[in-house]
Amino acid sequence: MYLEPGLTPLGAREANRSAVVDLLTSVGVAHFAVRGTSDHGTVLAVSEEDRETVLGALFRGLGQYAGHLSVIAPETGFSTTPRSSRDPKAWRQVRTAAAVQVSWHRADVGRHLTLGHEYGCAIEFWRRHGTRLVAPRANRVTWTVSGEGGNVLGAARLFSRFVSDYTPRCDAPPLATRPEFLVKCVEDIAFPVDAVYTWVDGDDPAWKQRKASAKGEVYHAESASDARFISRDELRYSVRSLHMFAPWIANVYIVTDDQVPAWLREDVPGVRVVSHREIFRNGADLPTFNSHSIESQLHHIKGLSEHFLYFNDDMFIGRLVAPHAFFTPNGTARYFPSRNRIPQGPVVETDTPVDAACKNNRALLHERFGRVITQPMEHIPYALRRSAMEEAERDFPQAWARTAASRFRAMTDLSTTSSFGLYYAALTGRAQPGSMPFTYLQLAVPDLADRLQRLLDGRDQDSFCLNDAFSTPEDIEAQQELLDGFLDAYFPVPSPYER
Repeated sequence: MYLEPGLTPLGAREANRSAVVDLLTSVGVAHFAVRGTSDHGTVLAVSEEDRETVLGALFRGLGQYAGHLSVIAPETGFSTTPRSSRDPKAWRQVRTAAAVQVSWHRADVGRHLTLGHEYGCAIEFWRRHGTRLVAPRANRVTWTVSGEGGNVLGAARLFSRFVSDYTPRCDAPPLATRPEFLVKCVEDIAFPVDAVYTWVDGDDPAWKQRKASAKGEVYHAESASDARFISRDELRYSVRSLHMFAPWIANVYIVTDDQVPAWLREDVPGVRVVSHREIFRNGADLPTFNSHSIESQLHHIKGLSEHFLYFNDDMFIGRLVAPHAFFTPNGTARYFPSRNRIPQGPVVETDTPVDAACKNNRALLHERFGRVITQPMEHIPYALRRSAMEEAERDFPQAWARTAASRFRAMTDLSTTSSFGLYYAALTGRAQPGSMPFTYLQLAVPDLADRLQRLLDGRDQDSFCLNDAFSTPEDIEAQQELLDGFLDAYFPVPSPYER
């Protein structure tokens, strides 16, 4: 195991590839990158004629710096279990293999995050057939390339869907490849995707004064619950989750009431703090302490991409995901319906703010489209189309303006980003239902420690939400200690946006 500060999955992937390239270069073996079927690792092609030279270089290199090796069988394409390169069994089938995969396992300095063989580099042995080179297994583009002519540079995004042309920084460089791999494939996502957060520091004295002096009727205890405004430093770790596991995000916008997180660097490209004053069409609606109100204005962010993900600051990406989890290659957004159902009937005083907004959403959409929505959305980052939000605001100006003007959650609100905008996009042909492994965890549960540990040990969820709407002051201190340990262990590597 090799310990590395600043470790990221793309960084581990590139380090493994670079080490293999160095070994091939040291023995003069020509190679080129292949658009393989896995996004986690890389694939390099060499000529079958160079097999013995390649294996010799690998044997010497892995002897000096021990790593792991697996073998891909020529008949089935199945991979053997990765073994230590110091185990003689690891080398048994290398002389007949279609490919071998090499890796050096890496961990952050605290040993919380381990990146293993899936981030390795595979070496495929391509056979010469006349003037063509033939692949030993399928890739995403072609079975053959010309055996004549040289390499060309291919953008990093061609070799992994975790890479985008639109990010301000990237751990993956262009790779030497063959011209046949430069084509634009139908499954490629070729548009930027931004991330938008709403954030508040409920401990800020100036913000507390604005909240105390704001006029507005609170109809439900949850509407102005202090738990809704607590900053547990989740935002820092949610942004870390993007840096680690969604490195294709182009820009991050953090929407605040003239607040800036103390840890945030604003002098680096790729992140911008956006004041409520920049996005609210009617300045008289400010200040507001209603997330529904703020969310109704997010599509007014200057420079925001057509495709964006909206995060509450308690939402996290849990492992590497591609943008395809949220958008199709033609730009259709994916939404994630809940297993719950919206209560029947009109809004009543006993409704929660969430249920009231869902009922209002349902009534307007039924009136406009003749369709009835029955499900709220899961607490998964919301994939939104800016054009759909703009169009919805134009179609329902009174309801939209009423929501924007509600300083606290009101019985007349729409939930524009978490439901209304998604269904509006679906009913106008710009969104479709999807699914992903995720966890929703309410912090006010007695077995919080056990649930957090299972989440940390498994690391098998694409996203998770650590929600808090009902915690009492007595709960918060104990919860914070658990959360600090969990978030530090799950996301140990700072993002480039931290001081």
